[in-house]
Amino acid sequence: MLLDTISHMNRPVPTPPPKRFTTVEEESAGGLVVDISQGDQPVALIARRDKKGRLVWSIPKGHIEQGESREDAAVREVEEETGILGSILAPLGTIDFWFVAEGKRIHKTVHHYLMTSRGGALNADDIEVETVEWVPLSAAPGRLAYPDERRLAERVSDVLAANA
Repeated sequence: MLLDTISHMNRPVPTPPPKRFTTVEEESAGGLVVDISQGDQPVALIARRDKKGRLVWSIPKGHIEQGESREDAAVREVEEETGILGSILAPLGTIDFWFVAEGKRIHKTVHHYLMTSRGGALNADDIEVETVEWVPLSAAPGRLAYPDERRLAERVSDVLAANA
């Protein structure tokens, strides 16, 4: 018996199989609200703090609730995160990306809409939002942190012209 134990100890320890993540699909919606009554056509952007404490500017967006349409979620999220009530003018684009969180591999799809402002007052009352600002449309791509969102902001003038 002792010999069996010793011989087992000399065997190489098998390496565990690679950890496999559960893949989860997530869907969100949001929008870029433009105030077309102003000459510089400002858009409402939000900022949050990243894990390193840096201010990161983005387009307001969030999860689609059970039974809610993408469009309704986009309008709700924009109002919650900016205080501005938006009205959808046109789809602006969809962004999808992958990340790992809490032991899951997440594929997230975010549907963005171009909206016009129809009321409300700019505020950062949402707990997830550090600050919110009206930014001239021409300056928005330079302010946004994520390349895919910058590309969406660059499309706004063309989408506005096509829907005039």
